[in-house]
Amino acid sequence: MIGKITLAIIKPDAVKNGYIGPILFHIINAGFFIRAIKMTEISQKLAKKFYYEHKKNLFFESLVKFMSSGPIVLIILEKENAVKNFRNLIGNKNPIKAKVGTIRKLYASSLEKNAIHGSDNDKNAFRECRFYFSDIEIFF
Repeated sequence: MIGKITLAIIKPDAVKNGYIGPILFHIINAGFFIRAIKMTEISQKLAKKFYYEHKKNLFFESLVKFMSSGPIVLIILEKENAVKNFRNLIGNKNPIKAKVGTIRKLYASSLEKNAIHGSDNDKNAFRECRFYFSDIEIFF
């Protein structure tokens, strides 16, 4: 499955603003197959564990607080070159710099509240999917 899956997280800002449906529409319309999906809330402890690689960055505490501030939607997506294709679909982390038509350009309000997470490489995609979907062994 490596190379064919990625993790998407619809972040608390997008959930709060009612963008789950429109974002899923963009994802499906781009040819991604949803392998697993769930809505949940994460604790600050779990967010710190997930974003551990960013621990030394100035934005770490703010990111943890934000990601644990409300419901999120976790999605395992499948498609050839999933990570690259999904990163192109979601656009630049900064919605001001994101291309027209990308998810972040359409639904993000700021660099921090940028609507959606996408894995940045195949290794992290596999790790991230396992982190949130450890109970779904059939796909791995």
